[in-house]
Amino acid sequence: MRILHTSDWHLGQHFIGKSRAAEHQAFFSWLKQQIITLDADVLLVAGDIFDTATPPSYARELYHQLIVDLQPTGVQLVLLGGNHDSVAVLQESATLLKCLHTSVVPGYQTDPKAHLIPLTSKNGDIGAVLAAVPFLRPRDLSQRDDGKSQPGQTASEKSTQLQSQISQVYQELYQGAAALAMELAATAKTEQGRVAPLPLIATGHLTTVGASSTESVREIYIGTLEALPASCLPPFSYIALGHIHQAQKVAGSDFIRYSGSPIALSFDEASQQKQLLLVDFQQDLANSELTVPTVSSIDIPCFQPLLSLKSDLVSLKQQLQPALAKLNPGEQLWLELVVSGETALLSDLQLQLQEQLADLPVELLKLRRERLSQRAGETNVFEPSLLELTPADVLQSRLSHEILNDELTSRLTQLHQQALDTVLQSEPSETEAGA
Repeated sequence: MRILHTSDWHLGQHFIGKSRAAEHQAFFSWLKQQIITLDADVLLVAGDIFDTATPPSYARELYHQLIVDLQPTGVQLVLLGGNHDSVAVLQESATLLKCLHTSVVPGYQTDPKAHLIPLTSKNGDIGAVLAAVPFLRPRDLSQRDDGKSQPGQTASEKSTQLQSQISQVYQELYQGAAALAMELAATAKTEQGRVAPLPLIATGHLTTVGASSTESVREIYIGTLEALPASCLPPFSYIALGHIHQAQKVAGSDFIRYSGSPIALSFDEASQQKQLLLVDFQQDLANSELTVPTVSSIDIPCFQPLLSLKSDLVSLKQQLQPALAKLNPGEQLWLELVVSGETALLSDLQLQLQEQLADLPVELLKLRRERLSQRAGETNVFEPSLLELTPADVLQSRLSHEILNDELTSRLTQLHQQALDTVLQSEPSETEAGA
């Protein structure tokens, strides 16, 4: 049983006004080739398939075309809803996609059987049982008997209750997966008359204690859960996690892993080597015990070079050279620049930057200024002009002047992002604008 673990595709993302469609298309072509080369049995996508609850039409087309393109490979596809995904959007084609060897679990269901999926190898044998856990929303968990809120609960008490609920969901699904595995294994006798043990696997879309986040990880549902301790997770053979965009282990375990996003979703992810995780189970027919899986990472190529750089105007071109030397013909570097030193004081800074970058394959997407403080070794960032700010920067600057609690601040940020996504999606694409 060979499983490929990925997550956080964020189809339809607009990156400071730039579409990521070409990158996602290139990633999908590369992914299909990996599935063929590695002879993978299962592809697990642990949430955040789309970037917003209302993905643009081209993002939906990419999603459905990938499923069609993967059919000749024989891979079993399992797709989980994340906090950015709309349950309704994923649900609308879930029944049809079952006919294409694809299971979609958009949101939490009170019936545990809806989350238990047998995973099959290419020859049709069942090789594992999956507890397919999507992003768990508080309003979904409120359907449970242990999910009823109590009058007078504080935010801390609600968070503790939610953490307990999520832990209980995993415990219940672990027991259900174990029972289903025993039932399936009992009917799968080997030629030697032995019962082949089935590993138990889980997914999740959440933050765990100690996970390293980036600025592109937005919390859509606020006032919920900051981080779930790894000790709350049952002893599955492997837990495939999504939501954090940097590939990493949880609590030092090789078997609780974030795959991370396949492309950099913010400039602070530009230096990360994006990964796909290969989880390989080998059944030991000589005894009835499960063997631990082998987990290895596969480096994903960079489909759009990004660079975050701090420089003064004098040395800018020199500092850009290493990144420019790595560009393929026709590629362009997307740049975030923090201008340092005395040149940050220039009133015509943008004009001088345009002149310096005019003959280079560089597109400046984000600009900030920085200067030395009066005290040695400290730096202060200038108040930038409006042209140097992103819409999110403007909002956060405005909110900083108000006395708001964290929940309201996060809710306003969410609504602003949804409104911005709607505006960006309504604008003509670069191709349409040039037509």
